[in-house]
Amino acid sequence: MENNTRVAVIGIVVEKNGDTERMNAVLSAYGEYIIGRMGIPYREKNINVISVVIDAPNDIISALSGKLGRLDGVSSKTLYSKV
Repeated sequence: MENNTRVAVIGIVVEKNGDTERMNAVLSAYGEYIIGRMGIPYREKNINVISVVIDAPNDIISALSGKLGRLDGVSSKTLYSKV
């Protein structure tokens, strides 16, 4: 990756009726920046918790997180590394 990139973790919570199809489409569109992704179903609460590790310029990270957070039933927050 380029030197003007940052590593970040985007935490995503998808509720039972969340728009997972559009969420996956958004993640696929940013696939070149994604280092890894892990999803954990939490059946007792009817949610899925997903973490996405990304190495990208700040504007790309913000755009991805913003698009995810605007989806129905999807919440996202981003944690940036200092690197």
